[in-house]
Amino acid sequence: MVQQAISSGRIAPGDGPSLSSTATLPRWLRIVVVIGAVLLTAGAFISLLDPALLVSPHAEINPAVRVYASYTFSRDLALAIMLVIAIFLRARTILNSLMLLVGFIQILDAITDCVDHRWALVPGVLVIGLVFFLGAAALSGSPFWKVQAWKHIL
Repeated sequence: MVQQAISSGRIAPGDGPSLSSTATLPRWLRIVVVIGAVLLTAGAFISLLDPALLVSPHAEINPAVRVYASYTFSRDLALAIMLVIAIFLRARTILNSLMLLVGFIQILDAITDCVDHRWALVPGVLVIGLVFFLGAAALSGSPFWKVQAWKHIL
């Protein structure tokens, strides 16, 4: 259907969702992605270098905790690097997917924080997740609960 509209000249390939790679990314979106990448990088290195900062003051840091902390390091650093590469390359479709992924991770982290009664962290984590969802919606032209946000139509 979309291909028919393009071939008939009713819409141009750059029309429709804002995932066109030729359009400049909004400044606020670039700022959000860079701040998110910085926070992910900071979290990654905290996990690797001093995982005790991520838990309550009396929690024991044993070898098992260090293993899980190293996985957190890998996950967070990989996401940060991919966000920076996507923003640098203006890879809007990939950036949209990464922003959805980071948004969902933040929401799940907020749920975990609620379960563990870390109430002070919940508002910040939720705000980061929601801002990433807003950025993904701005990129795709649709909120995450619509299929257009998940795939590039044109």
